[in-house]
Amino acid sequence: MRVGIVGTGYWGIHHVRVFSSLTGAELRWICDVDECALAEARKLAPRARVSARIEDVLAAGDVDAVVIATPAPSHAELACMALAAGKHVLIEKPLALSVTDAERVRSAALGTGLTVMVGHLMVYHPAVVALREVVASGQLGELFYLYARRVNLGRLRTDESALWSFGPHDLSMIDFLVGEAPVSVTARGEGYLQPGVEDVVFVTLRFAGGQMAHIHLSWLDPRKERRLTVVGARKMAEIDDMAEAKLRIFDRGYDRPPAFAGFGDYLTLRHGDVATPEIAAIEPLVAEAQHFLTCVETGAAPVSDLSSALRIIETLAAAETSLAADGAPVSVGRAKRAA
Repeated sequence: MRVGIVGTGYWGIHHVRVFSSLTGAELRWICDVDECALAEARKLAPRARVSARIEDVLAAGDVDAVVIATPAPSHAELACMALAAGKHVLIEKPLALSVTDAERVRSAALGTGLTVMVGHLMVYHPAVVALREVVASGQLGELFYLYARRVNLGRLRTDESALWSFGPHDLSMIDFLVGEAPVSVTARGEGYLQPGVEDVVFVTLRFAGGQMAHIHLSWLDPRKERRLTVVGARKMAEIDDMAEAKLRIFDRGYDRPPAFAGFGDYLTLRHGDVATPEIAAIEPLVAEAQHFLTCVETGAAPVSDLSSALRIIETLAAAETSLAADGAPVSVGRAKRAA
């Protein structure tokens, strides 16, 4: 698979590293308007041709697929250009910064037969894949609620808030595990460092089945945390991406006796064992890239396809509306219809 990468900066350079060494792929072109970023990329892919113009990559006859890893505001426009040029596309998250632009990409892809995949990295994380298998097996029982923390003292963004920069990661995992879009969202946040650009956001989701999810997002925090907790009727589970044991299953909860014998006997607290399943040792970005190649070759729908990406954009847009309304609940009806 002959690949061109557009955008070789903070995250795009990792795509250069992966695709330049991935079996089944040939990195033919790298593109960036920043000469310093291009110079760093050429160290990893010295045989690739370089350009500051995406038009050169899209016109090249030796490019089958394009990876778009440019700043988020340009994702939708560049994706539509790549599809018009007949290229398969892997777009970094978020797919777009509005529902309108996300739908524009979906319309551009319809009927082309081209693979379009969104880089929701966490759904390719081996621990998240393992947790989804645990949830699907029924080990946790009925899902009650989930909560996530994605915080650190990190790089400031000026073109997207913490909601749009960090939020797609946790929303994609929640979508992956719950299997449906939320029906309503509330969100509150504040831009302490840059007025108008929220660096801390709290988001709460409600689902039609009664589940709830809560997300804390910030790049203004004393610790780096990447944690997701899932609470079920039988067991609980936690992913901690900063720990050595990425996934833990807790045999903890409340047991109900078969027959009610009195209030004191109605619920029995259970402290069971903690299991740490073995997790495959593969870098999530490598797993994502391999999945993209497989989908292009077989025509299979990607796990992070446009339908799931649109659900996430619709949820983010509803959260943005709630932010502007100081936390008022906002319906995600369009996301529900797309599920």
